[in-house]
Parts: sequence; C-alpha cells; structure tokens
Amino acid sequence: MRSRYKRLTIVLFLTIFLTGASVALAQRLAVKVPEANIRSGPDTKSDILWKVEKYHPLEIIEKKGQWYKFKDFEGDEAWIYSPLLGKIRAVITVKEKCNIRSGPGTKYKTAFQVEAGIPFKVLDKKGSWLKIIHADGDSGWIHKSLVW
Repeated sequence: MRSRYKRLTIVLFLTIFLTGASVALAQRLAVKVPEANIRSGPDTKSDILWKVEKYHPLEIIEKKGQWYKFKDFEGDEAWIYSPLLGKIRAVITVKEKCNIRSGPGTKYKTAFQVEAGIPFKVLDKKGSWLKIIHADGDSGWIHKSLVW
C-alpha cells in the first residue's frame, strides 16, 4: 500500500511539474516596434512569411536563443526576434466588423469601426469592456468578445 501511495505521489508531482513547465513558456507578448518581420525559422536567413505592426499580440510557445516561436490569433505558427517584443497588454480584433465605442457599453456612440486583425494596446478594463489604443493614436472601448 505504501509503495502505491509513493508511486501516485511521484506521478502527481511529475504531472504538475511538466504541466507547469509548459504553462510557464506559453506567455503572451506584443510587438513593441512599428513593424516586425515574421520568419519561417529562428534566424535572419529564414524566409519572411509576413509582417506585423505594433501591439500585435503573440503567444510564445518555444524559445531558441534570441528567437521565439509563437502562435497567433489565427493559430498560425512562426518565429520572431525576441528584442522586438515586450510585456505589453495587447489584443487583436477577431470579428469582421468591430465597433470601437466612445465609452464602455453599447449605449455609447461608435467612434470608429475596424475589421479583423487590427492590434491594440489595452489601457484599462471596465467589466467586459477594454479601453484600447492603436499605434496611430486612435482609441476607444471594445467588448472583450471581439478580441483575442
């Protein structure tokens, strides 16, 4: 009985340890420069697959030297040079038509609209609403169901 308890304790410890290790790596960072190259591999010789703009959020899934492999809001995976990222609270729109409002609720007028794939820095939160700002200075409030 005692050896069964010991094995269960070891299995539980390993499960927590391994899960914790992968969770620790999966973190969200955002682009802190005006534009960043997204590459097929962890070096400057790898192909540029696409470019992203400031505040684009990325979920880091692997590290190799000064390069991060990430997953984006569409589930795509690629590489980015780590000095281009920062610990910025950021979101990206996921719906085709998103109303950015003048205040935190539908009773406030629509300040402007954006399509899917527009990144914003988060400035504040009130309930289910986020106060956001785009790299060009446009700001307003968006419902959290419209962003990743």
